[in-house]
Amino acid sequence: MSTNVKSLTNVHTTTEYRTYYYARVSSTGQNLTRQLEAFHKLGAEEREIITDKASGKDIGRPGYQALKTTLLRSGDTLIVTSLDRLSRKKEDIKAELQYFKENNIRLKILDIPTTLIDPPEGQEWIFDMVLNILIEVMSSIAEQERVTIRERQRQGIEALKHTSAWENYGRPNLKIPENYPEVMRRWTSGEITAVAAMNLTGIKRTTFYRLAAKYKKGELKL
Repeated sequence: MSTNVKSLTNVHTTTEYRTYYYARVSSTGQNLTRQLEAFHKLGAEEREIITDKASGKDIGRPGYQALKTTLLRSGDTLIVTSLDRLSRKKEDIKAELQYFKENNIRLKILDIPTTLIDPPEGQEWIFDMVLNILIEVMSSIAEQERVTIRERQRQGIEALKHTSAWENYGRPNLKIPENYPEVMRRWTSGEITAVAAMNLTGIKRTTFYRLAAKYKKGELKL
């Protein structure tokens, strides 16, 4: 992972509002050129561009966090080429949009032209409206994804119920101890108690009786 965070000192020494640009690719093997070219066409200076080479699954990226905690201030503008540069998780995108709104940071997204329009003075509510719509859209997408995932899980469980794998669903694979056959022989012959058998094998009560039932039926492969 690489991060380019330039000019972290001497920022916001005046009340002048600033514009920053954020570019991200998922790995060091990928190229930032396309995003950087788009920024340069807008007149971006190198010191205004922050980059990360890190996965979009985690927003805790050094460059991005430096933007939020050190550089961006109320009234500033952040420009990205697309929403997924902020994150690939819909819930995280929604949270970041909300953060920018609450902190009065203008977000411009190059592939969403509506966000690039500068509203006339006194009509900043237009930008707020666009941001609210984006937040609602991202919320709806995230919620739909959660519903879809839950439904797929439910369908998978229903299908699993009709297979032999259902009996062990949700249980970690249990390693049968080497002394299990001998201990079970002694238990079934009445030589030792069930509690003693559990202690000797290290198997908990519920699992012990579940395995014992299979053992007695000859279904347990040892």
